[in-house]
Amino acid sequence: MLILSDVTIKLAEKFLFQNFHASIDAGDVLCIMGPSGCGKSTLLDYLSGSLSPAFHASGELHLNNRELSRLPIEKRKVGILYQEALLFPHLTNLENLMFAIPDTIKGKRRQELALDKLAEFNLSDKAHSLPDLLSGGQKARIALLRTLLSEPEYLLLDEPFGKLDATLRESVRAFVLEQIQAAQLPTLLVTHDADDADAMGNKVIHLSI
Repeated sequence: MLILSDVTIKLAEKFLFQNFHASIDAGDVLCIMGPSGCGKSTLLDYLSGSLSPAFHASGELHLNNRELSRLPIEKRKVGILYQEALLFPHLTNLENLMFAIPDTIKGKRRQELALDKLAEFNLSDKAHSLPDLLSGGQKARIALLRTLLSEPEYLLLDEPFGKLDATLRESVRAFVLEQIQAAQLPTLLVTHDADDADAMGNKVIHLSI
């Protein structure tokens, strides 16, 4: 479970969040909805450990009784998906996946894990091609698989469906939710799209400017 307790974030004298509380169970998605400028991305930055020093933040962030708020991003075991897939264009899709696998896994096992994940989702034929040759839905799937191979303990979604057309968005949302539930990851999604919130989460918090 991911728990936010008494989280306060402000920029100069402006409060974006004040004594904010939320909890997310393993395999559940909490959706944060609101217009641009309401603080959605700032909250994600706080949760990931990448909040700009220009902001002042206080409160506590616990994951399974481990306090995270004072840890740098590389120590938090967090997975992040953005609106752009952010795949390395000069690496093959297989190499993109292998890049995310923790250093504790050595040698041929790294490639085996990545190939197994591609096969599991019928993407084996894309292993040795570059990301530019993928469709939008395939890029979204590869990006999620890369994140899962990094062995995160919680997941942050920053409007990852925003650039997909309506039909593709529906199938990719279903795929992402299925993987979140299978991996039992507490997940926070920020979006301004009510359909995303309805499809992904059983809890929605609405923010305003």
